Amino acid sequence: MRGGSWKTFVVAGLLLGLSAWALGNEELIKLAQNPSEWPLYGRDYANTRYSPLDQINTANVGRLKVAWIQSLGTLRGQESVPIKIGDTLYVTTSWPNNIYAVDARTGRLKWKYVSDTPADAQQYACCDVVNRGAAYGNGKVFFGRLDGVLVALDAQTGRELWRATVVDYKAGYTITSPPIVIKDKVITGYAGAEFGARGAVVAYDMNTGRELWRTFTVGPGPEYDNSWQTDAWKTGGGTAWYVASYDPEANLVYYGTGNPAPWNTAVRPGDNKWSASIIALNPDDGRIVWGFQTTPQDAWDWDAENELVLVDLVIKGRKVPALMQANKNGFFYVLDRKTGKFIQGDKYYPHLNWAKGLDANGRPIEIPEMRPSLTQYVDYVCPVFWGGKNWPPMAYNPKTGLVYMPGNNMCMSIQHREVTYTKGALYIGSKHEHKPGPGAGPAKNLGQFRAFDPVNLKIVWTIDERYPGWGGALTTAGGLVFYGNEEGEFKAVDARTGKILWRFYAGSGIVAAPISYAVGGKQYIAVSVGLGGEYALLPGEAGKNLPNEVNLGGYLIAFTLD
Repeated sequence: MRGGSWKTFVVAGLLLGLSAWALGNEELIKLAQNPSEWPLYGRDYANTRYSPLDQINTANVGRLKVAWIQSLGTLRGQESVPIKIGDTLYVTTSWPNNIYAVDARTGRLKWKYVSDTPADAQQYACCDVVNRGAAYGNGKVFFGRLDGVLVALDAQTGRELWRATVVDYKAGYTITSPPIVIKDKVITGYAGAEFGARGAVVAYDMNTGRELWRTFTVGPGPEYDNSWQTDAWKTGGGTAWYVASYDPEANLVYYGTGNPAPWNTAVRPGDNKWSASIIALNPDDGRIVWGFQTTPQDAWDWDAENELVLVDLVIKGRKVPALMQANKNGFFYVLDRKTGKFIQGDKYYPHLNWAKGLDANGRPIEIPEMRPSLTQYVDYVCPVFWGGKNWPPMAYNPKTGLVYMPGNNMCMSIQHREVTYTKGALYIGSKHEHKPGPGAGPAKNLGQFRAFDPVNLKIVWTIDERYPGWGGALTTAGGLVFYGNEEGEFKAVDARTGKILWRFYAGSGIVAAPISYAVGGKQYIAVSVGLGGEYALLPGEAGKNLPNEVNLGGYLIAFTLD
């Protein structure tokens, strides 16, 4: 059921009030106010992925041409989103874990940081040796590596300034996503739930690399609602492995947390907070201010790590400081970002079949026979363990009031099995198999790209894709949405109608999200290209055709008007 059903309107505009930004990192705030820049993973602290640039628009996007290409020297999955500061783009590579600084106008290499990440770190990456990007602040570029090391580089030269070991990679902990810079701190999470990691968010002094605080995301005690009934929290997962958002006015940093470990729920009775949850922390001291659990005692691998988009909406005539998430479990959530209170929600994945809906507090109303266990085999539950949507980010356009998201049309069979924790070994306890969703086949309609109304909680338009949706979204003031697919097509779409206006074949799969920026008064669209990531590596019926159809090879490409 929905948290509410009423006529509502979207508040145009998004930046949470320019005066509010003065409470955050002032340099990043000023950069985000400049339409020419792309200073954070989602462009702004709110993770909107909205560019105010409109030189490229629905009338002329058909004239878009390649401006330049820069090879990234990798044959592994390229999920990195570049950031743009001044006339420079900073882009990370998957394996090896390197970072490039390139001229934003020409694509020419300015400098390259070659990391000394140990080769054996690759064996602890649950979902390919990917890296999703870097962060910037105070003349430095910050980069988390697969071996659990956070480094700070001089943005002008690439010289390493400091490094900090966040976690022990030989225990199965890795860093695959960019940190966030807030005030004088650089804050990061890490991955590893499939290896029995205990999740945490960690803050460092951005100038020295000294650890300032470390807050665990799962554990015993009242801060986790006493929801761990045994000591399983010690290897309980809940890792904050993706990107954060930040509200300077509330002074809260938001993370989605991953699945509890292992998948076998018999090991961990209780709701297991704050795994599969959205949490808000005070960045000054790391204190958890509130938490909201999307999938209590998760049994399906439905992390809540997906990006958290901060917007102001008008719902039932009331302005709401909203936090939005399209969760892996197939539900779309709207929360009050200041309090964590559930405002409304409903399914965005139309074939969701494991719950009847959400109750008044946002807790799923489960269908018992869809919950796997040691004794209960579930033959066809939707969505798949990758979710109705996985980490590839959605974008919010304040002019249309819509969010645009890549997604999957896949389901699964699943049953739990006995498992024992061993340091550095997979700790899953589940036998599961992905299956095509309703109306899909082995290479047919396995993905969708959707426009979704977050206020009225309804799908506005859908584009079917042969393969699951792993290319993130960009939307612009020019009335456009850009995204790529695993077959290597890069598309420009009318944001209001879903009509495809332009497409480009990139030569390899696109599993990253694009950005837009301007240099010298000229607007560019840029995206990382390179097939890889979890789906592309998996054997089986659903993905067997993809590696035969699409070549490997990573590069960064930029487009502009002819």
